[in-house]
Amino acid sequence: MTGTTLRLIGCRKAFADGTVAVHDLNLTIEAGETLAILGPSGCGKTTTLRMIAGLEQPDVGQVWFGDQDVTRLPIERRDVGMVFQNYALFPNLSVEGNVVYGLKVRGMPAAERSRRCAELLELVGLQEHAKRGIHELSGGQRQRVALARALAPRPKVLLLDEPLAALDAQLRERLRSELDQLLRGLGITSVFVTHDQGEAMALGDRILVMQEGRIAQLGTPREIYQRPANAFVAGFVGNLNAFTVSGRTAGGLTVNGGELPWSQVDEPATVYCRPEHLRVVSGAGHVRGRLLGQFFQGAQSRLLIEVGAAQPLLVDSPDGTVHTPGDLIALSVAPQALFALHP
Repeated sequence: MTGTTLRLIGCRKAFADGTVAVHDLNLTIEAGETLAILGPSGCGKTTTLRMIAGLEQPDVGQVWFGDQDVTRLPIERRDVGMVFQNYALFPNLSVEGNVVYGLKVRGMPAAERSRRCAELLELVGLQEHAKRGIHELSGGQRQRVALARALAPRPKVLLLDEPLAALDAQLRERLRSELDQLLRGLGITSVFVTHDQGEAMALGDRILVMQEGRIAQLGTPREIYQRPANAFVAGFVGNLNAFTVSGRTAGGLTVNGGELPWSQVDEPATVYCRPEHLRVVSGAGHVRGRLLGQFFQGAQSRLLIEVGAAQPLLVDSPDGTVHTPGDLIALSVAPQALFALHP
C-alpha cells in the first residue's frame, strides 16, 4: 500500500451563523507521511479533516489527491479510509462482517473478500476474533476493527478523528506504539486529528498546530517543542516556564529569581524554557527560589518553585533527591535552552 500527496489550496470554510472555521488554508501532506492536526476545541482541526474526507466542501479553495482535484467529490468517491472517535462499527455484525462490509458494497467477490479480511485481521492481531460480536470486544480491540475496516479497500489516504480518545490512559499509550508501527509499515498517507499533545508527538511525522482556523505552526515534533513559533504553540505543546526580564547585565538578563545566561543581542520582555531544562544545583545557580511542593512521577520528580513571579517554576528533576517545602533551591539552565517568543 502506498500513499498519495495531498494538497489543500486556499481552503476556507464558514458555517451558516457566519463563523469561519478555517481561514484560507494552504497545506501539502507528502505521500506516505503521517500528519497530526493538533489544537483546542473549535480551532478548525475537525473541519479540516472533514474537508479532506469529503464530508464538508470548502466554500473557497481546492483539495487535491495527487494530480486529481477531488474538491467536489463526496467521500465515497475519494478513496479514503476513515476511523471515527466512536469507531462507528455495526453492532449487529461480527468482526469479519464489519471488516468486509465496504468490500461487499463495492462488489468484491466473496473469496477475495475473505482473503482480504484474513490479511487485515492478521495485520491488526485479531485473526482469532473474526467470528466474535462487537459487544464481546474490548475498547482497544474495537479500535483495531475500525482500523482494519478503514484499510480494507486499500485507500489512498487514511483519516483518523481522535482515534484513541475513547480508551483509558494505559491502553492509549500502548496502542500509540502499535498504530505508529502499523502506519509506518503500510506507508499510507495518514492524517489524524487530536487534542492530545502526547499523541501528536508520538505519531506525527509533522504536527500542524491550529489556532482559530489558521496554521499557528507546522513542523516536526522536535521543532514544535523546542522552537515554538509563538506563545500559543509553546503553551499548548508541553509545559513552559516564563521569566520576566527586568534588565540586562554583563552576564545576561536580570529576571525574577536571579540572572539568566542570555548572550543574544536583543533584550526580550520574557524568556522561556521547558521544565526539563532547569537543573537543581548545589552552588549559586542562575536563579533561586523556595520549594512549594515536590511530586513523585516515577522516573523523575516535578518540583514547584516560587521565584517571585506570577507563576511558579516547574522543574523536572531526575536525581531522586527529596526536598522539604520551604527549602531554598538553586537552579541552572543552559543558554541554548532559553528562547523568546513572538506575540
